[in-house]
Amino acid sequence: MIFSTLSQSDRYAALHPLFPRVFEFIRNTDLLALAPGRYPIVGEQLFVIVENVEGRTREAAKLECHRRYIDIQLVLEGTDEMGWKALVDCAQPVSDYKEDIQFFHDAPATWIAVPPGAFCIFFPEDAHAPLVATGNIRKAIFKVAVE
Repeated sequence: MIFSTLSQSDRYAALHPLFPRVFEFIRNTDLLALAPGRYPIVGEQLFVIVENVEGRTREAAKLECHRRYIDIQLVLEGTDEMGWKALVDCAQPVSDYKEDIQFFHDAPATWIAVPPGAFCIFFPEDAHAPLVATGNIRKAIFKVAVE
């Protein structure tokens, strides 16, 4: 898991061949003008999901993981307090893995307050519980194919 700000994004571009495309898209797109929904960037290899939702409590948030995609979750408005726990330490699955997601009853090991202009990168080994806030959260979730 990586927590950083857009001003530092060049540091992470080399971690995956599609990461430069993510940061280029962010620089060249008015993300606040995009309606909630899914937008293709490079077919199924890279796309963004824009969300504008009411935050939930820590108790209501479930850890989740993905195997096929890396998440780059960029907060646009509000503060998203995201939970994190190493996937290998998650022992209480809610259900089986399907459609590139699995949820867990485990509590996060830590919480990170992510303000606007900051992002978290969650790799397949990172379980995460997003969308925790007392108000509304607007964010862009970039889905980057692992391979």
